[in-house]
Amino acid sequence: MTHARSRPRTMTRRRSAWLALACVGAIAAPIANAEPDCTAAVGDRVQHRYEKVRDLHAHFEQRTERVALGSEPGDALVASGDAVFAKPGKMRWTYVAPEPSLVVSDGTTLWIYDEKAKEVQKLALAAGYLSAAGVQFLLGEGKLANEFQITAQHCGEPVVTLVLVPKQEAQYERIELRVDAKSGVVAETAVVDLFGNRTVVTFQNSRENAGVDAASFRFTPPAGVRVVEVPPAH
Repeated sequence: MTHARSRPRTMTRRRSAWLALACVGAIAAPIANAEPDCTAAVGDRVQHRYEKVRDLHAHFEQRTERVALGSEPGDALVASGDAVFAKPGKMRWTYVAPEPSLVVSDGTTLWIYDEKAKEVQKLALAAGYLSAAGVQFLLGEGKLANEFQITAQHCGEPVVTLVLVPKQEAQYERIELRVDAKSGVVAETAVVDLFGNRTVVTFQNSRENAGVDAASFRFTPPAGVRVVEVPPAH
């Protein structure tokens, strides 16, 4: 395997992929006059619903808005494809647009495959990585109320936004979940990283407990593909 530094474009996709995980994972206006009972009720519905989910299939659309100096609203990175999740901690993001790429994890190792560049990045997932990414409730790990300060927006409306601020130090500022108030189904997630970049992932045509082949979460680099070992973040 080759140890090398990734090109900026590949690293940008990798960052976008990580932010996407926060979403199965937004900048929010100041939160005021939220109803505590609504916060607890909707948060509990989300928790209870996804505790029963063994696997989830969905089409996704992802938009990353950057705040780097000189960036314009039209500079947002837009991508789409299909995602599959299964307990415990397994996921597969198949990007179709703007170009093919793949993000696969068996819960221990994360692979980010850039098909056009013929390069794959391999990361060992340390304990708590998925928790820090904010999707542990969906993947069967952790409790929302234990790991986040939760506040609800738009209480009384069909769709409620839960704003999740991590209680412990994390690599993002906050997460938002757009939730069906009655069912607890998460239709959209968003995350704001520590630099203010915002990534929104919208899920469509979701199917729960449809079954998934365990092989979907394994990855073998194709012949001729360069493998880059990415050291763990400190």
